[in-house]
Amino acid sequence: MRLETITPDNYEAALGLSVRPDQEDLVAPVVKSLAEAYVFPEHAWPRVIYDGDRLVGFLMGFFDIPWNDRPDDVRAGLWRLNIAADAQGHGYGRFAVDAVCAEIRARGGDRAYVTWEPRPGGPEPFYLKLGFRPTGERSGGQTVGVRDL
Repeated sequence: MRLETITPDNYEAALGLSVRPDQEDLVAPVVKSLAEAYVFPEHAWPRVIYDGDRLVGFLMGFFDIPWNDRPDDVRAGLWRLNIAADAQGHGYGRFAVDAVCAEIRARGGDRAYVTWEPRPGGPEPFYLKLGFRPTGERSGGQTVGVRDL
């Protein structure tokens, strides 16, 4: 498994990634993420996930974002995670989360944040299994989780 930056050679394949139909309300499509990365280039870290030559997912980390516009609480974490419907359950999501956490550590951070939709069938068990714990905060109706690095 490896991460690659978004390039003219792979962006169309990234745009074609789709999650399972029951997950479409849980994560924005890749096209929205790439638009956000374009608008917020100083904060966004978009990458595609490959297994050999096969594109299996997309992630976008975030860095140096003040929480609730408080300059004393600057955060980094996983902004978006899209694993292709037919690639789920093979460790790609764990790989993506670990890659974002490694990048946070490389940039001097000691915590990773993520948000998830709190509903049956949502990703909460996945994030809890990876060591995230709810902070008690909400962001846009979603649960905020943190993982110490």
